[in-house]
Amino acid sequence: MRCVQCGSQKDKVLDSRSSKDGTTIRRRRECLKCSYRYTTYEQIERTELRVVKRDGTRESLNREKLMGGLIKACEKRPVSMERLDRAVEEILTDLHKDHLREIPSASIGAKVMDKLHQIDPVAYVRYVSVYRQFENVNEFIAEIQSLSRRAARDTFQRRLFKE
Repeated sequence: MRCVQCGSQKDKVLDSRSSKDGTTIRRRRECLKCSYRYTTYEQIERTELRVVKRDGTRESLNREKLMGGLIKACEKRPVSMERLDRAVEEILTDLHKDHLREIPSASIGAKVMDKLHQIDPVAYVRYVSVYRQFENVNEFIAEIQSLSRRAARDTFQRRLFKE
């Protein structure tokens, strides 16, 4: 690492700490030439994933685009940016585990829908309505009813396991 103060490449690590999720290491360093202290972060370098769109075109997986979709779905909802950031990281981790180089856009959409379903039901319905291109109110109603049935089933299952 080059010191941001004097440009020297000689430093020592004073402290290393792993992040909560274990994906990043924070290192506190001190320049041996000018004694300036600074922080660096180390992450695993992931291979670049390519998205295969519905029309067959390919593009790089864009974290900001993924985050933008979640933000738009959760607009004016009680969901923190921290939670959305964590969701994006979880989705990306899943995608890297599932695929080597290329991912169908449908796989990404499915993971986003699953994550939004866990986070906020209104955000989930918003996202699904755009993703599946709902064209009338009946499609909204059917999705909300299936969401209600799933929620009722989950509550019943939780009670079964508590007893």
